[in-house]
Amino acid sequence: MKHFLILLLLAPAPAFADISIKHTASTSLKVDGAGVQSIRVPSSWSVSGNNMKVTTGEHFGKLTAPTTTAAAILDVGAMEVNTVGSAFSYSESYIQGDAPVAIGSGVDVSSGIVADMPAFGNVTVSSGGVAGSLSGTVLSSGIATTVAGGAGTTGVAQYTSEITVK
Repeated sequence: MKHFLILLLLAPAPAFADISIKHTASTSLKVDGAGVQSIRVPSSWSVSGNNMKVTTGEHFGKLTAPTTTAAAILDVGAMEVNTVGSAFSYSESYIQGDAPVAIGSGVDVSSGIVADMPAFGNVTVSSGGVAGSLSGTVLSSGIATTVAGGAGTTGVAQYTSEITVK
């Protein structure tokens, strides 16, 4: 009996555990949108120098707006040396800016492609994606697949297994 009790104590005990298994299959598809950033460049004028003066009845340069739909332009004015025979310097710089456009006008996008936009001095364009044959499938067997699309598309297929033992 003593040997039987020792054998009983040394015998493996049955294990009890809750086991759960979770399988997940998914696909994710993305088509990039078109985007345009247009920054209107302003008209600008600068002048510097020494020993210069405005001619009688004139002015140094100035920017004027001919209409509300045109960019400002330079009215050059007239300058002359202040003290004749003395050293002088004169420098001027002018940038013709972009004309303003009506709000909401100037950009057309069709099928993810930017067809036209305002012709401003600083423009960044991102054409949108074209779905083409982009697709994703999850079969009842758990197999997840994606098919490549056109430019600017992304397809991700994922299969996950999770086993939990408590």
